[in-house]
Amino acid sequence: MKRLTLAAMLLVAIGLQSCKKDLAEDQFEVNQVRLYPSIAAKDKMKSQEQYVSILHTNLFQQALSGNELVQIIDCLESIGDKELGREVLISNFMNEPTVILPSDSVMRANPEKFVMETYERFFVRIPSEGEKTWFINFIESNPQLSSELVYFAFALSNEYLYY
Repeated sequence: MKRLTLAAMLLVAIGLQSCKKDLAEDQFEVNQVRLYPSIAAKDKMKSQEQYVSILHTNLFQQALSGNELVQIIDCLESIGDKELGREVLISNFMNEPTVILPSDSVMRANPEKFVMETYERFFVRIPSEGEKTWFINFIESNPQLSSELVYFAFALSNEYLYY
């Protein structure tokens, strides 16, 4: 009887030991951004609000306040030509002292890295080998080209209007 009680207690102790919950450490991860394989995957046009907000975030690395967004949208809607409105908006953003642009020397020091980062920043995709090669050759063969002009062209492109 004593053996039976001892065996029962041992089984209960083993059972309780095996039922302990493993306490996992808290882990924090950064959400991965899905890069598009090509422009063909982009089929939804951005609204004006989305365009302005994303453009501001790309150029200043911070969100645009709601009040500023409303003022900009009102201004854009007062201009009849949408492309002209986008040109004026981009130009005004580029003239702000707080705009974050890579220097021309950084662009020229490693044009491949600059091209890759610019495509990912503006188009949320990796450039094709043809695009990358063409753009690197264009940067290297045009000494007057600035990173500001490259960013301006990407922001004004038709692909930038879609997500």
